[in-house]
Amino acid sequence: MKTDLAPARHFLTGRPTPTRTGPALAALALGGLAIGTTEFASMGLLPQFAADLGATVPQAGSAISAYALGVVVGAPALAIAGARWPRKRLVLVLAAALALTNASSALAPTFETFLATRFLSGLPHGAYFGTAAVLGASLLPRAQRARAVAATMTGLMVANIVGVPLATWLGQALGWPSAYLAVAGIALVTMAAVALLVPDVRDERPQSIRGELSAFGRPQVWLTMLVIAVGYGGTFAVYSYITPILTTLSGFTEAYVPLALALFGVGMTVGNTVGGRLAERWPMRTIAGGMAVASLAMAAFTVTAYSVVGALLTLFVLALATTGTTPALNTRLMDAAPDGPTLGAACHHSAFNIANALGAALGGAVLAAGLGYSAPAAVGAALPLLGLIVLGGSAALERRERRRGPDPVIGSPTPG
Repeated sequence: MKTDLAPARHFLTGRPTPTRTGPALAALALGGLAIGTTEFASMGLLPQFAADLGATVPQAGSAISAYALGVVVGAPALAIAGARWPRKRLVLVLAAALALTNASSALAPTFETFLATRFLSGLPHGAYFGTAAVLGASLLPRAQRARAVAATMTGLMVANIVGVPLATWLGQALGWPSAYLAVAGIALVTMAAVALLVPDVRDERPQSIRGELSAFGRPQVWLTMLVIAVGYGGTFAVYSYITPILTTLSGFTEAYVPLALALFGVGMTVGNTVGGRLAERWPMRTIAGGMAVASLAMAAFTVTAYSVVGALLTLFVLALATTGTTPALNTRLMDAAPDGPTLGAACHHSAFNIANALGAALGGAVLAAGLGYSAPAAVGAALPLLGLIVLGGSAALERRERRRGPDPVIGSPTPG
């Protein structure tokens, strides 16, 4: 009589059975829903909190940059600080921090206080996604890591279909603080879902602070981060000011802006899902293709922004191209830092929010210079081209590493 020992092995290692993997990944994705809502709803609510807190539109853009700076600082710092923690416990703590800091944003009495709370709200962002990505990837076979990472990022994408438009509508109807209180509520639900549905997966090799820090000694980690930081600043140059762009150039009324944000979210979700599959076969081509399409979309937006239909179609393509590269970039960073996968994955979000801060700053600068609301897309179109140049340098270095063989200090060359 043959006995199937797989359930027993899953029980002993903490690794979930296939029937438990879906709910576990969905629970991890809930945190992405909270994060995506708080990050992108700020852009949709920018005119509201600017007026209420006594700031101009370009000044209010600094609140977006403050959040992004929090991500840049918090992603590596918290990933390193929590290196020895079980990943499930770290996810729970980070979700609690999301709830607390977003509630603080809702209660901010002045613009300066609001800036500080937005910085604090950004701190858990990258560490949450980095930890969730590694934990989610451990639930599926190695060959399916990219789709596992894409699954944990699904909440971020859905946030732009449901969370951001609803939060924008809620902020317009009940005042902008209500949007941040809603985010705090989602974070609390995330804690409950993770506690109930995500198993305590034991690491095959224990993580350490030293192991996580080793990620910073790998050139491919820095080059991939630079690709992200430079390549996607343009997207945020446009999206940070999407409400005034659509209402000023495209002819939208403010009440219909949430619908445009929802369509952008659909593009992000489709891009993330398709990108997860493409990354398993053609990771470098997926990254290069996404950046090329993003550049073309922003160049086109300088013209199509003057039409309702044209603006919507172009924003959809821009969203699809931007997030279509996310699984490939994330797994590339994890591969580049085999002894520090959590920090590697967290660095993706640090770099992405450097792009966020860079884009918001560039967009605000051209608006403050009086160049008009099509100018952010014009300056943004150049940034993905710079990212492609950096990607080419990264690929060339990778080819040299393969020819040279394993480095006795750094370790094995990064997989392609």
